[in-house]
Amino acid sequence: MKKLLYPLIIGLAVILLAACGGDEETKDKSDDKEKTEENAQSQEELAKEMEELQKKLDKQKLDEDKVVAIVNKEEITGKDFNNILPQSQMAFQQNGQDPTSKEAAKTIKDQTIESLIGQTLLLQKADEKGYKASEEEINKQLDEIKAQYEDEKKFEEAMKQSGFSLDQLKSEIAANVKYMAYVEKEITVDEVKEEEIKKFYDQFAKQGESKDVPEYEEVKPKIKSQLEQQKKSEKLVQHVEELKKNADVEIKI
Repeated sequence: MKKLLYPLIIGLAVILLAACGGDEETKDKSDDKEKTEENAQSQEELAKEMEELQKKLDKQKLDEDKVVAIVNKEEITGKDFNNILPQSQMAFQQNGQDPTSKEAAKTIKDQTIESLIGQTLLLQKADEKGYKASEEEINKQLDEIKAQYEDEKKFEEAMKQSGFSLDQLKSEIAANVKYMAYVEKEITVDEVKEEEIKKFYDQFAKQGESKDVPEYEEVKPKIKSQLEQQKKSEKLVQHVEELKKNADVEIKI
């Protein structure tokens, strides 16, 4: 069973061509029609650009049956790689970088493989320690995924496009439940102190001198949560590095 720990149903981008209505007189209607046509043309051009971008991104995919890495005798395949590749590519785009360049493609490939290795090691450890996912937990997450779709038919269409069967999806959800339980209980961090929160707030306030800065007490819970997540992420990275030291990891590409 492959463990990906990422959203597994990747929705296709849908561009809606909105028609601009109007209840003005004939001239205004004519203007509105012209604007609508221009908007439709602009949307069409955007759709073509997105299609071309997706073609370039798809070139970074691997053969599904190709063995990407072996972690303690467990194989990670091209299919596993391809399933989380869009998240790595998206992270690049969100940082304002071009994910299609040669340099970016190599970085994305390396990061994706390292992510898969880390996830596999964590799940192997979770299995070793006896973490399990109950049917109730699996069904709860499944219902949450389904709720993102308009109806059951839309969900089934998305499943078909993603190439996942319902059993495969439930298997991935079970892996995710185990992963989350393991991280929650095994990766502990020191409590965020008041001075840490205040320091973060003061730096934030200094950067936003010319803008409206919310009161400290108003944003304190959010800052505390952010710092807790940051500490957790740092500790998780350290934990994975420790697991690697005692693991048999072979990267095949």
